[in-house]
Amino acid sequence: MSTPPPAPSDDATLRGRRVVLVVAVLASFVAFLDGSIVTVALPAIARELGTGTGGGATADDGAGLALQQWVVDAYLLTLGSLMLVAGSLSDTFGRVRVLRAGLIGFAVTSVLAALAPDPGLLIAARALQGVTAALLVPSSLALITSTFSGPAQGKAIGSWTAWTGVAFLIGPLTGGALVDTLGWRWVFAVVVVPVVLTLVLMTRLPGDAHRGRDGAPPRVDVVGAVLAAVGLAGPVFALIEGQRVGFGTWFVVTPLVVGLAALAAFVWWERRSPAPMMPLTLFRTRTFTVGNLATVGIYAALSLGTLTIPLVVQELAGLTATLAGLVTLPTTIVSLLFSTLFGTLAATHGPRPFMTVGPLITASGFLWMLLVADPIDVWWQVVPGVVLFGFGLSVTVAPLTSTVLSQIPAGQSGIASAVNNAISRVAGLVAVAFLGVIAGGALTVGGFHRVVIVVAVLLGVSALVSFVGLRDRTRAS
Repeated sequence: MSTPPPAPSDDATLRGRRVVLVVAVLASFVAFLDGSIVTVALPAIARELGTGTGGGATADDGAGLALQQWVVDAYLLTLGSLMLVAGSLSDTFGRVRVLRAGLIGFAVTSVLAALAPDPGLLIAARALQGVTAALLVPSSLALITSTFSGPAQGKAIGSWTAWTGVAFLIGPLTGGALVDTLGWRWVFAVVVVPVVLTLVLMTRLPGDAHRGRDGAPPRVDVVGAVLAAVGLAGPVFALIEGQRVGFGTWFVVTPLVVGLAALAAFVWWERRSPAPMMPLTLFRTRTFTVGNLATVGIYAALSLGTLTIPLVVQELAGLTATLAGLVTLPTTIVSLLFSTLFGTLAATHGPRPFMTVGPLITASGFLWMLLVADPIDVWWQVVPGVVLFGFGLSVTVAPLTSTVLSQIPAGQSGIASAVNNAISRVAGLVAVAFLGVIAGGALTVGGFHRVVIVVAVLLGVSALVSFVGLRDRTRAS
């Protein structure tokens, strides 16, 4: 009589979960790092490639400025427009498989960007980087939600939130050091290191079954994928270019109209498709719908606020770029210290109090900055507000992410994560597009005060949405 194999020990299960969490953090870290590390290299890129002939331009030349914008925007455009498609692929073909493909693609496209001999190829490589980066975030979060449950899931998402936030801290510091020593091309090449590390760790994960949702054979909703990509790409392109050339030109209006029409067609198609890419039944889940409504205000506010603070402390207070980075450092440190804690607490006690109080704390941090006046005392008028802002962010973000995914079936967690990420990115782009209008055309002290008030109002509305929309003790399980 044969002896049955022993069941996996608790220690082995725990180690396996730790590997899953580390892989998920590193995979998302790569995408977030790229978004923050490249910005400090833009002046050097413009100086070398800005003329399109290999050098001679300054960052202030028209060609150099356009290059800087599109080095950032090409990545954002493809990343934002393909997020839903990537989430659907994650659910259809498996998180590990899609994550691995995204990491390999990201490494290859990063090398292409590092070796680009002219502006056109650099921008094309950045667009391809965005395509591969879109595969990373939804798959990594779906990997967590399909591995952890209950309070452990809240704690894991809190850790994911905290450690991926570190990318925004070390990105500018690492990028600046690389630009000053080895050159701007290494800003792209260095991303290969965490990619290789993640791929090595992934060899310890079990593979995914090639499956469709609910056990059905895998099917790709091609029509839905095309409509979703066009529907997101059009408005995102319009928001990006509208900031540069104005929102009244045909060059901006046309993709906006086409994109909105594609989004309407996407909803129509998804209601009728036998295998929809994004099942609209997701929005029947109260926590998913309320969480995404709160996401709109929270991420619009965060994008507007985090863009404006460094500009103010440099342009109005006269701080160097390095000191400006130190001013915003407390946000990342506080988030790293407390995000895991509040993710765990929200999973145990329900997200409603955290998603109500957290945005209000964040709003109070921005309202503190109404103290800003000429001459600006950054360390009294700004830094305490930044600390409050960071603490409120810690209270809010991990519970928000857990709430959005808490009652979604594991087989749909990829597309659910992608919906939330797409909403947060588009909300941020819309807010940033209206920065000039809100500030009154110039970033003066009065203009900054108006931005701060708008940010606080957005956060207050999100807190109200959470308080009214969420039920008490809604558990992330």
